[in-house]
Amino acid sequence: MAARLPGDLPEQVSRALREDIGSGDVTAQLIAAGTRARARVLCRESAVICGTAWFDESFRQIDAAVSVQWRVADGGRVAVDTVLCELEGPARALLTGERTALNFLQLLSATATATARYVQAVAGTACRILDTRKTIPGLRTAQKYAVLCGGGQNHRIGLFDMVLIKENHIAAAGSIGAAVSTARALSPGVPVEVETENLDEVAAALAARCDVILLDEFTLDDLRRAVALNRAAPHPAKLEASGGVSLESVGKIAATGVDFISVGGLTKHVQAVDLSMRLL
Repeated sequence: MAARLPGDLPEQVSRALREDIGSGDVTAQLIAAGTRARARVLCRESAVICGTAWFDESFRQIDAAVSVQWRVADGGRVAVDTVLCELEGPARALLTGERTALNFLQLLSATATATARYVQAVAGTACRILDTRKTIPGLRTAQKYAVLCGGGQNHRIGLFDMVLIKENHIAAAGSIGAAVSTARALSPGVPVEVETENLDEVAAALAARCDVILLDEFTLDDLRRAVALNRAAPHPAKLEASGGVSLESVGKIAATGVDFISVGGLTKHVQAVDLSMRLL
């Protein structure tokens, strides 16, 4: 995958291991010290795999003597009952790291798989699928990496890398134009996006020359009208549709001509991929 692993990956893993192991794995002590074992991880459903680096890091932090041989890379599609990897090393380490490693792998594979389904649903259009900030606390960079592995595109990472002017910001500033003007002055060079709820607000956002216009809960007809307004504008913006998006509706939304569709469910409504690890 071309996606770059997040810099806080080791921190995410160490935090998860501390949470799970605490003062020590009392059950793993049932296994004699020095005992070695082999294991393999099986995926019990079709999926897009993501999280191999988190899996590896979990065992590396527990015992660097554990080796993992992968049969699939992040972004790879697998069928039911595919063996994803084989492990070998101290039996205690394999058992202690199993749950944390699988938790990362099944969570991030779920996000990558969901993203891939949305990307496939808009195939043939120029529209791109975006994620949102509706992520699991502490795992934002991990889930956003998973979105990339599923073929999606990252929206802003946090509150610091894009100005997103919403209803309350507009009310406080007095108008869309005033809000955009102030944002440009306070944060030069930072992209500015305006959330709109109707076509009049779209026109105002276009007049303010923002970079992106968010079309929140627009009907399909109003999305088409917004696209037409944008194309006729002297300074068109990128258009992002959001709100009430599902796999059933996303293709129709993309067909209106919007540039992006943001889907909070990619990272919020996570149904873990079914994985299992068994000692051999």
